[in-house]
Amino acid sequence: MPARKEILEVAGREVTVSNPDKVFFPTTGHTKLDLVRYYLAAAEGALRGIAGRPMALKRFVHGAEGEFFFQKRAPASRPDWIETVELSFPSGRTAEEIVVRDAAQLVWIVNLGCIDLNPHPVRADDLDHPDELRVDLDPVPGIEWPQIRDVAMVTKEVLEDFGLVGWPKTSGSRGMHVYARVERDWTFPEVRRAALAVAREVERRAPDLATSRWWKEERHGVFLDYNQNAKDRTVASQYSVRPTPDARVSTPLRWSEVPGCDPDAFTIDTVPARLADIGDPTEGIDDAAGSLGPLLELAAQHEAAGFGDAPWPPQYAKQEGEPARVQPSKRRRGTPEKGGVVPPPAPGKRTGPTGRRRTKAPLIEIARASTQDEAMQGFERWKARHPEVAASLQPADVMIDPMRGRSTAWYRIRVNLRNVPEDERPPQEALEVDYDPWEGMDVEAWRREEQERQRQRKQAPKDRT
Repeated sequence: MPARKEILEVAGREVTVSNPDKVFFPTTGHTKLDLVRYYLAAAEGALRGIAGRPMALKRFVHGAEGEFFFQKRAPASRPDWIETVELSFPSGRTAEEIVVRDAAQLVWIVNLGCIDLNPHPVRADDLDHPDELRVDLDPVPGIEWPQIRDVAMVTKEVLEDFGLVGWPKTSGSRGMHVYARVERDWTFPEVRRAALAVAREVERRAPDLATSRWWKEERHGVFLDYNQNAKDRTVASQYSVRPTPDARVSTPLRWSEVPGCDPDAFTIDTVPARLADIGDPTEGIDDAAGSLGPLLELAAQHEAAGFGDAPWPPQYAKQEGEPARVQPSKRRRGTPEKGGVVPPPAPGKRTGPTGRRRTKAPLIEIARASTQDEAMQGFERWKARHPEVAASLQPADVMIDPMRGRSTAWYRIRVNLRNVPEDERPPQEALEVDYDPWEGMDVEAWRREEQERQRQRKQAPKDRT
C-alpha cells in the first residue's frame, strides 16, 4: 500500500505533505502533520524571521530524536515556485540555497523534515551586507535560567546605549537570543566586530555573570557567542520548533516578559494561542534598523586599549590580527615546555578525550551521543555513580562539545577533574553512551575529502586577491 499523503491548499498553491502521520516527537506524540499545522498557525511570525533570506536546511528525516544533517544545496527536485539564490562560502565553494517568502514555501521545507528554521542574516537581494546583528547567549553547564535572563537585560542596555533596538527570544534550547536589525551598510567582518564589542561591553558591565571568552576553559557564566555573526553561520529563527522532547519553540518576548519568563512554557501546543492572544512581539522589527557606527567606535576603543580580534571558528581561514588559535593552557612561550600526557581512551575506543594531543589537564570522556539530550542523560548516570566527584566539579569543568561527522552532528561530554583530589579521581571508564558517527562509513575516504576541503580553505583567500 502506498504511503499516505495529504494535500494542503496554502497561499494559493497545493502543497503535498508526505507521511503526515509519521511521529516526529515520540515523547509528545506530535506528527509531521502536527508540525506543519503549527507552522501554518505561526506563519506570520515565522515568516517575519526568515522571509527573503537564504536558508540552510537542517533535516530531521527520522524525527526529532533521530540524526539530522545540514543541506545547503536546494534539492534538485523541487517545484518551480521554490526560489533559490547562490551563496558563496568561506571555503570558496558555492551553493543554491532555498529562499522562503510565503507559507506555501514554508510548508514545503517543513515537509522535507526541517523541524527548525535556520536562515542567514542577509536578504537574498544583497548577500554581502547583513541586516541583523545576532547576540547568542550560551550558558556554560550548570548555569541556571535566571542568570541567562539577567545577562539578556544587560545586553538590552548595551544595545540601547549604542543606538540599537534589541529583540529578545528564547532559543528553544538552553539559552536566549537577542537580535538587532542594522542598516545594510556593513560587511560580515564589520558586523562580527560590532558583536564582539557588544560581548566585551556586556562582560565589562556584568563580569560575574557573562563572558566573551572563546575558549571553553576560560569561560564562566553566560558566553556571548560573537562568532554567530561570521559569514555562513545560521541560528534557529523566531517561532522555530526545536528538536527537544517537549517540542519547545524559540519564542519572541517583550522585554517586560524577560525577567519572569519560563522557556518550558513555550511549546508547539502553547505558542499558537499566545500569538492569537498577544500578537507577535517582533511586529515592528523591520522598521527598527540602526547604525553600527557607535559599536564600531567602541570596537576601535577596545583595540586602542590592547584588545585585538578574538578567535574565529576553526573552519575559517586565519584572519589578519587574529590571535593564535591555541587553547590558553596549550600555549607555549619561549622554549617549548614538555610535559603532559595523552589521556587514555575509554575501553574499546581508539581515541581518548584529546585525540593524539598531550595535556596536563586530568580529562576523562563520559559520552559520545547522537543528541545532546542522550549525552546529558549519560552524564547524569555517571554523576549518580560518582556523587562525591560530581559535587567537586565546577560548571567550567564539564565540556559539552558539538562535533561534526561527514554529514551529521554528534555530541561528546568530557570532564576536567582538576578540582577533584588526585587520589579521588575516577579512572577512564567505558562510555556511558557509545555512539559511533563513523559506523558504516569509509573513514579513509572521508579523511581524504576533508584534507582536500582544508586545502581549498587555505587557498581560498589567495584566490580572491
